[in-house]
Amino acid sequence: MKSSLASVAVFLSIAAPVVDTVRLENQAVTLEVTPALGGRGLSFSLKDYPNLLKVGEPLYAQPPPEASATGDDIGYLGHDVWVGPQKAWWTQQDVNRERREAKANWPPDPFLAFGKTRVIESTPTRLVLEGIESPVSGVRFSKTYALSDERADTVEVSVTARNIRDADVSWDLWFNTRTPGATRVYVPVADESDVRVQSFTDNNIGPLLPHIENGLFSFDRSPLPEGMDARRGKAFVQPAAGWMAGFSENQLFVIRFPHHDISRIHPAQGQVELYLDDQRETQKSLLEMEVHAPYSTLAPGEEMQATEWWTAMPYDGPATHAAHADFLCKVAAPQLSLAGACGGSETVPR
Repeated sequence: MKSSLASVAVFLSIAAPVVDTVRLENQAVTLEVTPALGGRGLSFSLKDYPNLLKVGEPLYAQPPPEASATGDDIGYLGHDVWVGPQKAWWTQQDVNRERREAKANWPPDPFLAFGKTRVIESTPTRLVLEGIESPVSGVRFSKTYALSDERADTVEVSVTARNIRDADVSWDLWFNTRTPGATRVYVPVADESDVRVQSFTDNNIGPLLPHIENGLFSFDRSPLPEGMDARRGKAFVQPAAGWMAGFSENQLFVIRFPHHDISRIHPAQGQVELYLDDQRETQKSLLEMEVHAPYSTLAPGEEMQATEWWTAMPYDGPATHAAHADFLCKVAAPQLSLAGACGGSETVPR
C-alpha cells in the first residue's frame, strides 16, 4: 500500500492540471489560481516549498463539467468559496425541484463550484475574476487574489457576492481551504462552550478527539487504534480572535479574518469550522480550514464581501503541541498580532 500511495503523490507532483492556471509570486511566496472551477485557489506556499493546499486527483484527469443544476460534486479540492448555511443550499431555487423538496445539503452549488470565471484584471501581483450567475443560489461571485503590499509572505483573498434576483436572498460567504490531512491546526478559544464537535462514526470510523490547552483548540492526533480505519467529523468553533493556524510541510499557514460576534454567524454554522477526515491511508486524509462571514440578507442588486489573509512562514521545529504553541506565541504572534496565541492572553510578546 505504501508504494501505491507514493506513486499517487509522485503523479500529482509532476502531472499538469486539466485547467489553465495563473501564478502570482514574489521573493517569498507563490500562489496559483485557476479561472476555471469558479476561480479556485490551487496552490499556496513559501517559494520552493511544498503546496500547503490539498488538491484532488480529478484536477489532473477530469476536465471541469458544464455547470448544471443536476451536477454533483467532484473532488478537485483546493480553496473554494461556498454560501451558507449548508442546510439552505437547495431551498432558494426552482431549477432542481427534487433537491429543493428534499432540502438537500449536498452537493454545493455547481454554478459557483464549476463555472468558468472571466478574467477582469491580471498582473504579476493581482488577479480579479468575475463568476457566472447562479440560478441555484441567486448570486454572482467576484474574487480577488492579491499579493500583500505590507508583507511579502502574505496574500489577500476576497470574494464579493451580488444578488442577481428580483427578490431578497439570505446567505453567508463561506471560505473552504482544503489542506493535507496531516496538517496540525490551532484556533484560539475562550471556553470549551465555544466548540461544538460532530463526529461521523461508523463500524470502522471513530470519533474526533477535541483538545483545548492554554486557550488553543486542536485535534488530538493520536495514532488510530487497531481496527479503526479513520476518525472523521467536524468542529464548529466560535474563535476568540480572527485567526487560525496550521503546521504542514515545514511551514506555518496562518489564515486571518475579521472576527465577528457569534450573533452575526448563522446558528447552524460556526465562524470557524474544521472538517477532519484522518485516515489510516495518510494520502487520503483531508483537513478543511473553513471560515464563515456574517449571515446577511441582500436586496436585489445588493452586494456583500468577505476577506481572508494567508501567511506562510518557515517552521523546522518538532511536530508537537508544545513546540507549535511556542512558535505561535513567540514568532507568529508578534509579527501578525495574533491575539490569544499566548496561553489565551490578549498580549503578545514584542
